[in-house]
Amino acid sequence: MRKLIAVAALASTALSLAACSGEAEEATDTTAEVEATDTAEAEVTTEGVLDASTATAEQLAAAGLGAEAAAAIVAGQPYDSVSAFNAKLTETMSAEEASAVLETVFVPVNLNSASEADIKLIPGMTEKMEHEFMEYRPYADMDEFNREIGKYVDETEVARFRQYVTL
Repeated sequence: MRKLIAVAALASTALSLAACSGEAEEATDTTAEVEATDTAEAEVTTEGVLDASTATAEQLAAAGLGAEAAAAIVAGQPYDSVSAFNAKLTETMSAEEASAVLETVFVPVNLNSASEADIKLIPGMTEKMEHEFMEYRPYADMDEFNREIGKYVDETEVARFRQYVTL
């Protein structure tokens, strides 16, 4: 939010300066480009969970990770599994800190081929849900996942789980 406010202030200043110099049209075009870029970045960093294998250091920093942790994550990309990513995190963090990171930065778990260890790392996973995830393999599509897992948890929780899985 602060970034968007700063962009708005910068855009306002650019427009004021351009109006005084007679370059308002050019400044408006530049301002629109800056706002479009920042809006796209904001959408990438605020929508759901970031993929640890593809996230940039800037996206990771915007998600609340420090510059050093973000750089270490990017240096290890791509990750073969969420277990490999978790191992990277626990090199420099406690298990609790790594669990907190996994809530917002994750390596999507393939529902049909992930190990039990990978499924256990999905934030909020319980033994019962781990069993249910495994029981319905193979999943034909995400609709099947929604339907089967939706038997045990509400729609909001199914949507939350979907952020961490893939086919």
